[in-house]
Amino acid sequence: MNLNLYGHAGKWLMIDLGVTFGDERLPGIDLVMPDPTFIEDRREDLVGLVLTHAHEDHIGAVPYLWDRLQCPIYATPFTAALVRRKLKEVGLEREAKLHILPMNGKVELGPFGCELVTLTHSIPEPNAVAVTTALGTVLHTGDWKLDPEPLIGDTADARRLEELGTSGVLAMICDSTNVFSPGTSGSEAAVRESLIEMIRPLTGRVSVTTFASNVARIASIAVAAAAADRHLVLVGRSMHRVVEAAKETGYLTDLPPVLDEDEAGYLPKDKVLYLCTGSQGEPRGAMARIARGEHRHIALGKGDTAIFSSKIIPGNEIALGEVHNLLAVSGVEVITEKGNFIHVSGHPNRDELAEMYGWVRPNIAVPVHGEARHLVEHAAFARSLQVRHAPVIKNGDVLRLAPGEPDIIGEVESGRLALDGEVLVPVDDPAITARRKIAFAGHLVVTLVLDGRGRLAADPDVVVAGLAEDDETDLAEEIADAVATALPRGKTGDADTLAEAARMAARRAANRLTGRKPVTDVQVIRLRG
Repeated sequence: MNLNLYGHAGKWLMIDLGVTFGDERLPGIDLVMPDPTFIEDRREDLVGLVLTHAHEDHIGAVPYLWDRLQCPIYATPFTAALVRRKLKEVGLEREAKLHILPMNGKVELGPFGCELVTLTHSIPEPNAVAVTTALGTVLHTGDWKLDPEPLIGDTADARRLEELGTSGVLAMICDSTNVFSPGTSGSEAAVRESLIEMIRPLTGRVSVTTFASNVARIASIAVAAAAADRHLVLVGRSMHRVVEAAKETGYLTDLPPVLDEDEAGYLPKDKVLYLCTGSQGEPRGAMARIARGEHRHIALGKGDTAIFSSKIIPGNEIALGEVHNLLAVSGVEVITEKGNFIHVSGHPNRDELAEMYGWVRPNIAVPVHGEARHLVEHAAFARSLQVRHAPVIKNGDVLRLAPGEPDIIGEVESGRLALDGEVLVPVDDPAITARRKIAFAGHLVVTLVLDGRGRLAADPDVVVAGLAEDDETDLAEEIADAVATALPRGKTGDADTLAEAARMAARRAANRLTGRKPVTDVQVIRLRG
């Protein structure tokens, strides 16, 4: 996820505001986003939010955090189309001021001159932002690659990048995702040809999944379907949403008619191609629901083919493996990027990075968009290309670019927020911490009934959740006996003291019987009289 702040002359400029996705460390959490407290406290000095492109890790937090920022938003037409839909879903489409910039557009925001520079990526309208101030120009690349045949949109504006380099670039804040990968990342045009050749001879139903935001890949899959005399069927809400936004902004204008899911059921097996969401094994994605046999209209089986035209993002291996296995058990042939040319990255490999540095020639390189090891490697690579300074920063660092030598001069409040249902809370919120502990260690609820004198009036009651037990052990009964022994009848005391003694006794018993130390809650009921 991305949230970048540039400060100058008492004002702040934000570039991108995205999300990432929850994992097993955050049970029950789908979305995680940056904590904007630092800039929220200074929002009267926030001159605007500029969005580089429409991927979720760059725009996904806008509908959830804009109300805290109250700043104007600037985006190109395709990005704006998707952001507008997000704002509408939360009722902010009228309140949030969304300004559309053309490709290569410019806007003055307080002391910042912002110019969009066209790049290529795995989504339409990716832009670098050249931020000009009295102290120099900073090029914020966003996500990019150098694709000579991107299929959708223009190629990277090498001429303008070279002009910026000749004029002098103080610093380049640059994508580090593929810094360990040699050569170049490959072209969408080559993937199209490979998909056509792969799909044409297939019999049975064909289902293809890819990132819904990759409009060029959607177009390629549509071309491959037509070449194989198959009708295209879009499956999944985000696939429909992106196609609608693309058509609205002048892309996919020659997309052939798309069938509804229920209509496709009347076609012969060899005349249909399903284009599905769920390329990362998301449980609610169309491909996972098809694999589980839970989709209303679509089923795959023996003789059918499922093509995963996407990279396996680290962390998604288990979820994707489950989907692959379910499909394989059903007799479906599963084709992935492993050993098949059906995907290219949207990020620059080393040769592309070197070419960008050759054009821009910054005085300072600031690696971003990667894990710590990517940033360190990128900094070393930039220095090998004769960049004078290449600081490695972490979330919250305040890096002074000018005047003087670059230096980390402080740290501001930063962190992550989790969307828990409809509530935003810190990722270390007690509710999430407790949920995580319960998920790993189980949960006990002990109920004590006390008489008017504060003595046990009945045997303790224990409810167990999430703890394994063998057939010969009644775990709840054993723990209740341990609590009763620790709190014999006739013993009086205040409720808090008895509750803590019961909690400790229950946890000790659970640990002795199961090897676990469950989250344990004690409720005390007092009888009148």
